[in-house]
Order: sequence, then structure tokens, then C-alpha cells
Amino acid sequence: MKPRYKRLAVIVVSVAGLTVAALFVLNAFRSNLVFFYSPTEVFEGKAPLDRPFRIGGLVEKGSVQRSPDGLKVNFVVTDLNKRLPVHYEGALPDLFREGQGVVAQGRLGEGKLFVAKEVLAKHDENYMPPEAAKALHGGSFVPGNQAKR
Repeated sequence: MKPRYKRLAVIVVSVAGLTVAALFVLNAFRSNLVFFYSPTEVFEGKAPLDRPFRIGGLVEKGSVQRSPDGLKVNFVVTDLNKRLPVHYEGALPDLFREGQGVVAQGRLGEGKLFVAKEVLAKHDENYMPPEAAKALHGGSFVPGNQAKR
């Protein structure tokens, strides 16, 4: 084989290898991507049923019910429009309480019950993700709720 064809073969194999690697990376990224939805969007059917997603809103006052062992918790997340019941098993963050902002990651179960695998409490009163602010305030942007720089 001539040197010219050897170089061409190396280039073709290299490009094919890089393409396959890029496809694997993009596929892994897409399968691990988790989107944020408000309870209203979940009830409108915008949330995926085949993969985990995040819901966010406020923990409704008077809705937290703990099991005797303290590791199973049921509560309601609301965006002040719709209410979504959540079931979580595990230790909750220290900042978790009624009336507080929360983001839960998990899947939608039977009867519109959200089964959370992870619960995150809002950590600072001056910060709220733009998606959560939009959902809580009827789609309007709220100044001062963006990330501090």
C-alpha cells in the first residue's frame, strides 16, 4: 500500500473513532439531563413519564406527614396554582420546612403521586432559579430573584 493511502486510512479511522466517541458522550449527556417542571406543568402533561425529572415550588403549610421512624415523608408541593403530593424516603435537608421553597427529583407514580429520590431545600432567601420564580409568579419575571454574581 502506498504511503498516501496509509495516511488516508489513518485519517478515515480517526474521524470514525471521534464520531463514535462524540455520539457516546452526547447520548450519555442526553440520558442524564433532568428538566425542571412546576406542579401546573406536571398536571398539564408536560412532564416526561419515562424518565426522572425535577419539580419545584413551595412546601404547602400543614401538608408534611412523617412516619414514626422519621425516614418516610409525604408532603405537597405547590406553585400557588396546582398541588402535587410528594413521597420521599430518606433524610431531609436541614432547611426543609413548610412554606419553604423546595426542588425534588424523581418520577411520577400512580395517581399523580411524585416519588422523590432527592429533595433539595432552598438555601438562600434571595435566590430562586428563574424557572421556579416564573412558575410561582404566573409567568412573569421577578427582579432580584436571579443568581448573584
